[in-house]
Amino acid sequence: MALLRRLDLTGRLQLTSLHDPAVARDFPEIPPAELMREMFVVDRQGQAHGGVQAWRILSRRIPLLWPAAVLLHIPGSLPAWNWLYQVIARNRYRFAGRCDDGSCRLP
Repeated sequence: MALLRRLDLTGRLQLTSLHDPAVARDFPEIPPAELMREMFVVDRQGQAHGGVQAWRILSRRIPLLWPAAVLLHIPGSLPAWNWLYQVIARNRYRFAGRCDDGSCRLP
């Protein structure tokens, strides 16, 4: 979320932590286990998009991410991006420097 806050120069995003009680109330269709596994973007129509699909949407909406949009939308590349996203998501606390011993690595 900190990265997205810095990239959202125009303030277009409403960022909400998965731990905020409003998330469970407003988006009961997204199981808590999925919220722990991946980031979600909810579009203006109320549809939730997770993981790489969420990044694809953000890459088209945030000007600083436009270069990533080119890569994320290469035809046939989605399986590779899904794999990479899962690797990063499982190790996000370590990449953020929050784990010294690997104890908070996600399954």
